[in-house]
Amino acid sequence: MGSEGPSAPERVLTPGGDPARGHPVQRTSDRPPAELHRVQRRSVRVLVGSQVLGGVGVAGGIAVGGLLAEQVSGSTALSGLAQTATVLGAAALALPLARLAAAAGRRPALAMGYLIGLGGAVLAVLGAVMGQFALVLLGLLLFGGATASGLQARYAATDAASPLTRARSLSVVVWATTVGSVAGPNLSGIGGRVGEAVGVPSLAGPFLLAAVSFAAAALAVWALLRPDPLLAAHPGGQEAPGSSAARPAQPPLRTTMRAIGSIPAARLGMVAVATAHAVMVGVMVMTPVHLGHGGASLQLVGIVISVHVAGMYAASPVMGWLADRLGRVTTIGIGMAILAGALVLGAAADQESHATIAVAMLLLGLGWSSALVAGSTLLSESVPSPMRTSVQGTSDLVMGLAGASAGALAGPVLQAGGYPLLNAGAGLLLIPVLVLIARQPRRRSPGRTG
Repeated sequence: MGSEGPSAPERVLTPGGDPARGHPVQRTSDRPPAELHRVQRRSVRVLVGSQVLGGVGVAGGIAVGGLLAEQVSGSTALSGLAQTATVLGAAALALPLARLAAAAGRRPALAMGYLIGLGGAVLAVLGAVMGQFALVLLGLLLFGGATASGLQARYAATDAASPLTRARSLSVVVWATTVGSVAGPNLSGIGGRVGEAVGVPSLAGPFLLAAVSFAAAALAVWALLRPDPLLAAHPGGQEAPGSSAARPAQPPLRTTMRAIGSIPAARLGMVAVATAHAVMVGVMVMTPVHLGHGGASLQLVGIVISVHVAGMYAASPVMGWLADRLGRVTTIGIGMAILAGALVLGAAADQESHATIAVAMLLLGLGWSSALVAGSTLLSESVPSPMRTSVQGTSDLVMGLAGASAGALAGPVLQAGGYPLLNAGAGLLLIPVLVLIARQPRRRSPGRTG
């Protein structure tokens, strides 16, 4: 799973070096390649396990979050704030967790995110028991901490990876989210019965299961993610007292954004990830409403969304393979083309053409996956090592805000012009990415970025 042979060249991008152009670069790890290979294999296995555990809790909570918010608030209009709170929580915690990773390693940062999510799940249950909507929203905001850890786990999979298989390592961890995304909602019924058994509202029960899954994920990364892949992949990366004290302070957000903007490949990586996420969220959140207007049953809506989620995660190893074989920029371009095809198909489909819309949603998930895997990999390897974690956290912050904004605007757009206008508007968001792709320097070989 995402492993690379010990004979793979151990090269890490540093300023002035570009393996895709045949430029030599220096290793930044003081560990032998064979040892770093073992660290990478173990890290990917642990991260896959933690993604499954955490994903069960995240997906289960998201599945009932809107219903719980509606029940406690007594307002359908306020139910949408549940998903918005979780997305904003993940975005707000992205940078602090990245800074913690830079200071102390991936292990404490990922564990902290899951523990914050655990606290949020408990607060959501308390809010449901007390009938306090504000407390439920606060809980859902903190619940986003688990989402933030799940997203940053994909970067942890690249810390000790060889450049030749870095995208595949990242994609395998993304793929593991599939298990949680499928299992979590299917455990909602069990969670409801557990909740009733302990005296809490049935819709709050899945959050009890989420708290357990987050605790298990935190324990897994804390106990098993050793050696820490981020510390192992950098000079002096030892898990010893005081080892993190010498690690450089992370730059402020403004400095990080300027640095990303000054590196064409990094800029493309971040914009591609944020754009794909905005397009996906904007269309996805309104598709159930559109299908409902077309007479689709709740069961059919669930099937369509399941197909979409499968497209997002199940094919991510293929996207990682493409990014390693064809190059990051090429794979981003493929993702944009798939997204464009999804939007054209969705805009042209009749409201009753449920099968066509399902195909469009599958393509929407595949395009998102391609852009996320290739864009995240390109971003990570295009910036200097000392600021890499800060850049990754900043990208997740921008990604979350882009998704939340698109989700908030999607409703008014659908109401004003229908599903075709929503898809057309989402299509306009792809233009800046295509412009950045066209401006990327030409590569002599596919390598890592071309």
